[in-house]
Amino acid sequence: MEPGSRGRVLRNRLGIRSKSQMDRIEYEALLSAQTAYLERVTPKTRFTAKLIRQMHKDWLGEIYEWAGQYRTVELEKGEFRWPPAYRISANMTALEKGALVQHTPCRPGPLPEVAQRIAEAHAELLLIHPFRDGNGRLARWLADLMALQAGLPAPTYGFTGRGSKARRDHYLEAVKKGYLRSYDALVGVFLEAFERRFREAEADR
Repeated sequence: MEPGSRGRVLRNRLGIRSKSQMDRIEYEALLSAQTAYLERVTPKTRFTAKLIRQMHKDWLGEIYEWAGQYRTVELEKGEFRWPPAYRISANMTALEKGALVQHTPCRPGPLPEVAQRIAEAHAELLLIHPFRDGNGRLARWLADLMALQAGLPAPTYGFTGRGSKARRDHYLEAVKKGYLRSYDALVGVFLEAFERRFREAEADR
């Protein structure tokens, strides 16, 4: 952890100790990287372990020395413990040869089918949890790019504003089911997120 941050901020290149300041810096860096990848990722791009590592580095590389590198520490939350660090490389290879080959480039199709493809890749990446931090945001970024490949707008997850806690809790429960390769709940989350985006676009007209 960063000295002087009271254990709330990871050691970083910028010497930032404030969690709120780091949250803002990471958010701005993510927006910048996402904008750049709108040109880099095309409807023909196949996502690979190497590209996912590069996405993480391009996002956080100016903030953390370990950006783009697989984690070497064990991570757990509550009673759940993610797969061990020594398995990450093999697990990412399996992801690449499995869900990423099967579902990317993410082709246009009926919305439920696209949501199914995204949900499977999303859950598998989150289960591996390859990086020290930023896995959830990276997985949602991947989902956004897959949606764009399929000719859809990026989904609106509704993680801020009124009702956001309930939506976030529902999403996390769906992700946990996805870890067991039961994807229906997570498909539902993405369908709702797309519908939310469609409603927003309609309201803006």
